[in-house]
Amino acid sequence: MREKEHLYHVYILTNKHHTVLYTGMTGRELFRIIDHKKKLVTGFTSRYNVTKLVYWEEFDNVYDTIAREKQIKRWSRMKKNALIERYNPEWKDLFVNLMLKPRFRTGE
Repeated sequence: MREKEHLYHVYILTNKHHTVLYTGMTGRELFRIIDHKKKLVTGFTSRYNVTKLVYWEEFDNVYDTIAREKQIKRWSRMKKNALIERYNPEWKDLFVNLMLKPRFRTGE
C-alpha cells in the first residue's frame, strides 16, 4: 500500500488595499488559510485584516517549504510584489482556486 502524500504550502496573504503582506507556510493546506480568513490566528494577520490569498506554492518536503518561506520573508516588498504579479497580476483572492483542487473536493 502506498503511503499518502503529504503536501506543504508557502503562501502570501494581503489586506483589502494590498498595503500589508504576510508570508507563511503550512502543512495544513487550505485549513490554515481558513484560520486566517476567520481571524482565528491572533497577531499580525488578524490585527491588519490580512485575509486575501494572493500567492501560494506547493511542496512535498517540509525542509524545502521552510527554506522557501524564509527566502521570501527576506525579500524586499518590491521583489514580493513582482512574484505575486508574475502569477497573479490582478491580485485576485486565490482561495477559491485552492479550494477547487481535486483533493479538497473529494476529501482526500
